[in-house]
Amino acid sequence: MNEAFSVLIPAYNEAGSIASVIQGLRATLQGREFEIIVIDDGSGDQTARIALEQGVRVLQHKRNRGYGASLKSGILAGRHECLVIMDADGTYPAESIPELVAALKDADMVVGMRAKENIPLLRRPAKWILRRLDQYITAQKIPDLNSGMRAFRRSLAMRYFSVVSDRFSFTTTLTVALLSDNYVVTYLPIEYHQRVGKSKIVPWDFVNFMILTLRLSMLFNPLKIFIPASFLCFVTGAAKFILDIMVAAEKNGGNLGRYILTHRTISITAMILLLAGLQILLIGMMSDGLARKIGLQNPLEYRTHAVVELEPLPPSS
Repeated sequence: MNEAFSVLIPAYNEAGSIASVIQGLRATLQGREFEIIVIDDGSGDQTARIALEQGVRVLQHKRNRGYGASLKSGILAGRHECLVIMDADGTYPAESIPELVAALKDADMVVGMRAKENIPLLRRPAKWILRRLDQYITAQKIPDLNSGMRAFRRSLAMRYFSVVSDRFSFTTTLTVALLSDNYVVTYLPIEYHQRVGKSKIVPWDFVNFMILTLRLSMLFNPLKIFIPASFLCFVTGAAKFILDIMVAAEKNGGNLGRYILTHRTISITAMILLLAGLQILLIGMMSDGLARKIGLQNPLEYRTHAVVELEPLPPSS
């Protein structure tokens, strides 16, 4: 028996594409039990009105709160445990949804993996850097880090509400969180189409992605950050220590021992770096112990007062 699911579509000023996306979903998913929820993130156009005319559920934020916040609102409102997310710009194929839902039987999250050649050229370097950093943190290969088409369980996603982003990096941080906690994430190849309209992602979002990734590492695997930082300080300090000794030896020939006893041979810089390396390592070990002990047992409550569900339009006479 096919599992029922909710399709969540966050939308911000997508009046030009939302109707065709909804129609494509209905045509593809005929005969299956599902619902479509459009989350209008404070759009200034007719996105919400057009979605209502298509007869789907529409949630509306009073102001623009971000891609991740829209997904959180949709996750809470979904009537089914199985959730599928996709964008409102027409880039993701509705035809792949049944395959994603079916694959969820053997995984905790299934990601629609886009073909590399279909990703805009200017965005590839930033995506490569971010993916390499996240693969280092999670110690797992990540073919597509921030695909906007994926399937997962409602209860699992809600467990991470307090750590995943309200902005565009929601999918990135959710992937890192699940992999860091050793959940099974699988990837299925999908088509990726040219979007309708202009992308909402700006260069500053890359910086936010990096910061959030580092924050997640501090939460799930602090030693991945603290050990390299400690090693860098310690090696630099040791190099400075050796250089100070060599300079002192060159100045005093065979009387180095007496010179060390009567003069300040080792620089303050070397001592600070060596002590900093040791302190960073100790802090990292303490953070790692706390992360393992505390875990994510008490995620912060997600506030829902800023979202309302719009009433369906009356039937046309």
